[in-house]
Amino acid sequence: MPGPVDAGLFRETLGHYPTGVAVVTTVTDRGAPDGMVVGTFSSVSLDPPLIAFFPAADSRSFARLRTAPAFCVNVLASDQEPLCRQIATSREGKFDGVGWRPGSLGSPILDGAVSWIECTFEEVREAGDHFIVLGRVHGLAVERSTLPLLFFQGGYGRFSPGSFVAAPDPELIQAAHLAETIRTQVEELSTEFSVTCSVLARIRDDAVQVLATNTGLAGDAPPLGHRQPVIPPMGAVFMTDATSEEVDEWLSRAPDCDGEIQDRHRALLDKVRVCGYSLLATEPHLLESHRAALSAFEKSDRLPRQERVVQQATAKLAELFCPDLVPGESYDLASIVVLIPTKADLPQMALRMTGLPGSAPAAQVESWIEGLKRVAQSVPAA
Repeated sequence: MPGPVDAGLFRETLGHYPTGVAVVTTVTDRGAPDGMVVGTFSSVSLDPPLIAFFPAADSRSFARLRTAPAFCVNVLASDQEPLCRQIATSREGKFDGVGWRPGSLGSPILDGAVSWIECTFEEVREAGDHFIVLGRVHGLAVERSTLPLLFFQGGYGRFSPGSFVAAPDPELIQAAHLAETIRTQVEELSTEFSVTCSVLARIRDDAVQVLATNTGLAGDAPPLGHRQPVIPPMGAVFMTDATSEEVDEWLSRAPDCDGEIQDRHRALLDKVRVCGYSLLATEPHLLESHRAALSAFEKSDRLPRQERVVQQATAKLAELFCPDLVPGESYDLASIVVLIPTKADLPQMALRMTGLPGSAPAAQVESWIEGLKRVAQSVPAA
């Protein structure tokens, strides 16, 4: 038989595993709101819908919660640490100044929580010095799409995903320095055609804006450091010299990427490889949906759920991607992108033109493309 486990080692080892932080709330048999902080909330079953948490057997807070027929699990946001500490106290009046509303079963739903799950008690089992509390879910919702509060090694914090704001990344610094070497040419191109021109660098799975000049009528230049996920069809110019494995990895970022969709993206990529540029036609509704998805992604700290919305919005742009240029026809374009040739040890970079006037003849579009290619070829690392 194995020997006894050292309590200190047990806590230290499991302390290396971060947990979410939730407040279980109820209205007790005295009619007052009450609650306890738990770091053990977990999903159990979808059918039937069950959740669980594991309070200490000697918890006085849980003893009070058990007097109620229902409870609500409130998942705390990363900015709610003060609320967490207030609820975690054993003093009277822990709900003083706390904003909440009653759920359908009467339990408090806390203002500002990420999400809530309202339950009735399904079963309470003894498990060593704790209880296993099973709750049957009766209602739930996401209140605020933001990062949750985490508990790790005795302290509170938050997950830190990639940001839309440029961080001091060595590749990003290299790209910014390289972009500065062609600033004059980019500004001249922007002035020549009264458009917005920007330099993008591919940093892992994002296209990051490292330089922008804006003399266009639209005034649409996003801020420096703005990141856009490289999701098909976006980023095709970065794939023109990619290996088959790199192309497959790029294609895998598209949602619902079945064979037919992959074939369409491959055909678009082949087209970009042949012509040396990518075009994105204008369709106000789809483009606005894409911009809104990117904005929500930024505000949510790039939550995976919001990233899926960006993937769906980006995928819908495929029908606007790379229209054929036919002499005599006119085009409404959102952007033109050409690859900037760089050495293998430098980040991939591209030059983008936006803020384009509508109903542009094919000859005018070709003139824009030639201007972009001319500036792209002027990069010293070419």
